[in-house]
Amino acid sequence: MQNQISIPVIKNNVPLFRVAPGVEGLQVIMVNIYFISHTDETGTRWFLVDAGLGQCAGRIKKAATHLFGENNKPSAILLTHGHFDHVGALADLSEEWDVPVYAHSLEMPYLTGRSSYPPPDPTVGGGLMALMAGIYPKKPIDIRGRVQPFPADGTIPGLPGWQVIHTPGHTAGHVSFFRESDRTLIAGDAFVTVKQESLLAVLRQKKEIHGPPAYFTSDWQAAQHSVEILHSLQPSVATCGHGKPMEGEALHEKLDLLALHFIEMAVPKQGRYVNQPAFTNKKGVMIVPPPSTDPLKDMGKIGIAVLAGLAVGYWGKKLMNQK
Repeated sequence: MQNQISIPVIKNNVPLFRVAPGVEGLQVIMVNIYFISHTDETGTRWFLVDAGLGQCAGRIKKAATHLFGENNKPSAILLTHGHFDHVGALADLSEEWDVPVYAHSLEMPYLTGRSSYPPPDPTVGGGLMALMAGIYPKKPIDIRGRVQPFPADGTIPGLPGWQVIHTPGHTAGHVSFFRESDRTLIAGDAFVTVKQESLLAVLRQKKEIHGPPAYFTSDWQAAQHSVEILHSLQPSVATCGHGKPMEGEALHEKLDLLALHFIEMAVPKQGRYVNQPAFTNKKGVMIVPPPSTDPLKDMGKIGIAVLAGLAVGYWGKKLMNQK
């Protein structure tokens, strides 16, 4: 089956893209947010997947209004994981809508103020987005009282037909979402369809499959296994936290290659977590390996990246504030 994907739907300055029936996407700067809806005899319910960067709550609400009407809040917010670019507007939206937030149990330390994630590794990936990783927000958020684990059976309350799949590696509690009826996959950052380490690639948004963003991936063996799990599902359409949706033969061919050659295609030659993963549990980060290089050696590159990051942040903020 071929889905008509990546069809822009622009109304009232809301740029959306269609992934599959009942699945719409919204790109905010460098990250994607998804809206899943389900209609039955009781009416239409919808769910927000991830919450993007900070200051994008207004754009998410505008998109939701366009799709589902005024004052129609979601049944829940579903998280693939808790990195800063996926939870930026989460506290504001969950409080305003007063809805539950679901995440994997291993993500709870980073969503309840208990632990920061393992430190990013700006030495891997070879691009400006990777070099800027050192200045990305690292502290946990705290939404205790709203966040709860997904049910252990992999279901999503109120959203039949969808399965929660634990896909660790990028983070310990990373999950993806799969609808078996039409084999629609929301992969989060288990793999992505743009080289997220490169600012130029992020701006171009050329469709190509890559492993998870290297600078934030703290367990490469687990990440490889997760890609193998998602590949085994043989999705007909896949959409990710970064990049554009892919479908059909192009998806199958590229995902086959990634699953078969993950080490060559995705794992850095060297890096902080290449030979030793971070050790985490339900309390958060317990042990992290030391940096793979002397930080002073790369100080010049990182300094340039910081300046570039400030420029990107400035222009990104202006775009966020556009009406």
